[in-house]
Amino acid sequence: MKCPYCNEADTKVIDSRPAEDNSSIRRRRQCERCGKRFTTYEKLETMPLMVIKKDNSREAYDRSKIEAGIIQSCHKRPVSTQQINSVIDEIENRVFNMEEKEVPTSVIGELVMDKLKELDEVAYVRFASVYREFKDVNTFMEELAKLLKQ
Repeated sequence: MKCPYCNEADTKVIDSRPAEDNSSIRRRRQCERCGKRFTTYEKLETMPLMVIKKDNSREAYDRSKIEAGIIQSCHKRPVSTQQINSVIDEIENRVFNMEEKEVPTSVIGELVMDKLKELDEVAYVRFASVYREFKDVNTFMEELAKLLKQ
């Protein structure tokens, strides 16, 4: 590991411990040349996950797409950034624990809607209206009626 201060390649590990999320290892290192300390994180390399879109095209999984959809749904709602990140982490864990190389967007979309329903019902309806492509007010009202029955 190169020192970020002097680019020396010879550094030593002073301390190792699991990171806060327990999915990576935090290492404190010290440069042998300049003596400065810095932190690195090691994360297990996971198999690449492909997402099968509605038109059957495939693209690499991208966390930021889920994040953008959830943030947009939660706009001006009493939902914190920490809650959003927690929901995304839970969705991501469920998707990766399926141990599939390809996952349909419909599976991910349903997971997002399930989590949003628990988090904030307005955010859920906002997401569902875009995800399920509501065509008219009646479709919107049907979804609200289902929500009210629960």
